[in-house]
Amino acid sequence: MIITYIGTGYVGTVSGAITAKKGHKVYCVDLPEKVKEIQELLKKGKIHIYEPKLKEIIEETISSEKLFITDVLEEAVTNSELIFITVGTPSNENGSVNLNYVYNVADKIADHINSYKLVVVKSTVPPGTTEQVKKKIKNKIKIPFDIAMNPEFLREGKAVDDTERPDRIVIGIESEKSEKILKEFYKPFVLNNNPIYVMSPLEAELVKYSANAHLATRISISNEIANLCSILGADYKKVALGVGSDKRIGNLFLYAGMGYGGSCFPKDVKGFNYIARENQSPLTIFETVNEINEKQKLILVKKIKSYFGELSEKTFTVWGLSFKPETDDIREAPSLSIINELLKNNCKIKVYDPKSINNVKKIFEDKLVYTKTKEEALIDSDGIILCTEWDEFKAPDFNIIKKLLKNPIIFDGRNIYDSKHLKELGIKHIGIGTGN
Repeated sequence: MIITYIGTGYVGTVSGAITAKKGHKVYCVDLPEKVKEIQELLKKGKIHIYEPKLKEIIEETISSEKLFITDVLEEAVTNSELIFITVGTPSNENGSVNLNYVYNVADKIADHINSYKLVVVKSTVPPGTTEQVKKKIKNKIKIPFDIAMNPEFLREGKAVDDTERPDRIVIGIESEKSEKILKEFYKPFVLNNNPIYVMSPLEAELVKYSANAHLATRISISNEIANLCSILGADYKKVALGVGSDKRIGNLFLYAGMGYGGSCFPKDVKGFNYIARENQSPLTIFETVNEINEKQKLILVKKIKSYFGELSEKTFTVWGLSFKPETDDIREAPSLSIINELLKNNCKIKVYDPKSINNVKKIFEDKLVYTKTKEEALIDSDGIILCTEWDEFKAPDFNIIKKLLKNPIIFDGRNIYDSKHLKELGIKHIGIGTGN
């Protein structure tokens, strides 16, 4: 098959590369300036997003002429039978979802449809959006086409594996023909017999929002209980172990930390809340989830202030800037909230992250000290603030930490260190829900 993905963000790029790896001819389409940036990076042996294993797949599929990154939408649409919309759907200030990119793409697709096409919305969109996309195309052409909704469930940092071997596929369709096309397309992706769930486009849209809202809620519940454990002097890890052993609950998403970030959970929880309010059915629990998460992003600052008192002129080391390990994505990352708050308190901040330094520089410019190693970031610092649990932070040389820090203290936002062990080494450890 010849496939088109319109939008070269995480979803479009990863999906396009894996689809090409499966043997299809794939166009990944974006605006001229974006395509130029991607092509210039490829010439230097780089790609525009960091994702494990992705660079090698892109280079291989481009070399074998299976993957084409282009700004020529007409060629892509006219040659393809299956067209995926994978553009961004960012939040507006009021929490609603900005659908301008989706609708603009729908108009452009309609301009170039020359024969039957199946247009698939893969972007995360509010309920009813796929229907609106269909209407926009239908108003411009008389050529038969079908519309479908196919939400993505990839995790940044594990996006290649999630795309290549999804644990389930959800397709929202309106015709037997579109169901047949999508099931045929996804055959190579479900050789492990994982299910394909078929439903309406509206139901598929709701699956995506509901799934993310459920997961965000589990994170916020865990953080609330962990904060209580800190006050009571209990170890939340042991509490979570006992709770997670209940088969009705399970142990996933029970970890305590600084709240969720990234491009999905914050945006989708806000968007879901806005949709519900607009339909006079407010999702009160999810509104609270969002409030809890925003508060949780600053929980470490509260602990830092409690420990030091006056923060002016203090120097802090921030280890980890991305919202999670194995990605360079800093969207809604708790580290950004912490840095902003410390800057307000006249602190000097030294930062290190294996992959996302350049993205942070675009925001803070010369307000921070950027270091090339985690050890360099420690020199003359009053303490470490661990924000992202990259592997290289999990077993550092604690003797070097003691030697380089002015105050041997770690504020552990991901609870990756053991308080008792660090105490024996003469290092103060303050985590979230660690009872200290």
